[in-house]
Amino acid sequence: MSAESVEKFLRQLKESPSGAVFNPWWHVDEENDTGPREPRIRRKQFRAYLCDRLGKARLAIVGEALGYRGGHFTGIPMTSERILLGRNKNVGIGAKQFFSDIVACRTSKQEICRDGFSEPTATIVWSSLLKLGIKPTEFVLWNAFPWHSFDPDERLLSNRTPTRSERAAGMPVLKAFLKLFPCDQVVALGRIATAQLEAIDVDASRLRGIRHPASGGAKLFRKQIAEVVKKLG
Repeated sequence: MSAESVEKFLRQLKESPSGAVFNPWWHVDEENDTGPREPRIRRKQFRAYLCDRLGKARLAIVGEALGYRGGHFTGIPMTSERILLGRNKNVGIGAKQFFSDIVACRTSKQEICRDGFSEPTATIVWSSLLKLGIKPTEFVLWNAFPWHSFDPDERLLSNRTPTRSERAAGMPVLKAFLKLFPCDQVVALGRIATAQLEAIDVDASRLRGIRHPASGGAKLFRKQIAEVVKKLG
């Protein structure tokens, strides 16, 4: 795989479903972004994130959907602004460690969240993996529904479960992601991610469904992800 493969993947993400769906790589959040160039910043960060992991990632972790506290503003799944900027001490990764050749930026307005958004799931996933000794470039994060599905009544700073038709729209992207990252082990966080991966016939020997860390699942998630990492060797 090459940087050209990453560009092709980014172009595929442009075709997001209509309705209450935000596409962080191609849409401007006029209410909460600092300016009109923010999608370009998120594409740059996501591109660097993927390129640094090509041919290195051994573990792929797939969640349900992008969240407003995470990838909505960073462009990177299960990664908050505080993690990206090295401001989350619980994670143990600095801004300079995140990318090899670019400077990380926030894209949300400071008056909305002074220190940048922090996402509980992102914090638990990143901190757990790093404490287990796996390098940041050895795992790659994604979502079965790659875009941000939000509640139209609560506007963009909200999350909702993607509909069945929306999840179907994300299937080709999920297949493309797994082609880009043919990792030794694929972990699905929660039932929806597991069902999506099973629907595209991911090899059962590579697929492991584990507890999502949200809603009281952190302890079991940490136990199960430790078992996965140990198996990787």
